[in-house]
Amino acid sequence: MHTWTKNLTGLLNLFLQSHCPLCQRATSQEFCQNCTRQLQKCQRKDSLLLWQEPIPVFAWGEYGGPVKRAIAAMKYENQPQIARPLGQWLGEAWLLNSPKPDSQPVVVPIPLHASKQQQRQYNQAALIAQSFCEITGLKLKLNGLVRVRETEAQFGLSGSKREKNLAKAFAVGQVFRHSPPNVPVLLVDDIYTTGATARSAVQTLRQHGIVVLGLVAVATTVKDG
Repeated sequence: MHTWTKNLTGLLNLFLQSHCPLCQRATSQEFCQNCTRQLQKCQRKDSLLLWQEPIPVFAWGEYGGPVKRAIAAMKYENQPQIARPLGQWLGEAWLLNSPKPDSQPVVVPIPLHASKQQQRQYNQAALIAQSFCEITGLKLKLNGLVRVRETEAQFGLSGSKREKNLAKAFAVGQVFRHSPPNVPVLLVDDIYTTGATARSAVQTLRQHGIVVLGLVAVATTVKDG
């Protein structure tokens, strides 16, 4: 009986295992142990380096190497499960290094346009935000912002073209129009690059009298100083 149970457990474990999206090794987690170690080596030494006005930014990791690969797989290779560990690591870093430990902001993910979300079937920023909130205990408002204008991909655009591309791209969601939050908003995104997306989103919220605490991102292209 013991041998039968052991064999059944082995078969179940094999059945439950999937492949690591970065290296294709068998794993029961989102990433194999080796890729997890490689990803965690990309954590920034100072998550608060960019926490300054006009838009304070808290970033978990450096955008490059395995982190860049993981985010690309999450967004473009139908691997939404990758958002879970990324959001957890971001949440853990926030709990350890929060610039506002006594603040209880409401968390709002940067939205995708409806057509892009329909094509992708999920918004990676929303999935990261869900995982982030599970760790931090902060409240999540998935539809605090909506993207009302379809924009072209930011990759490869100059700074000025990024700003123009995102002009009036966002609107305050119905949930905030009817009942504006009485606490600050903390935005969540996968990557922070030039800040054009964040500035557009923050401007939209502030125009409606909504206070924005800042933005948290899994990774940033801005290097440690």
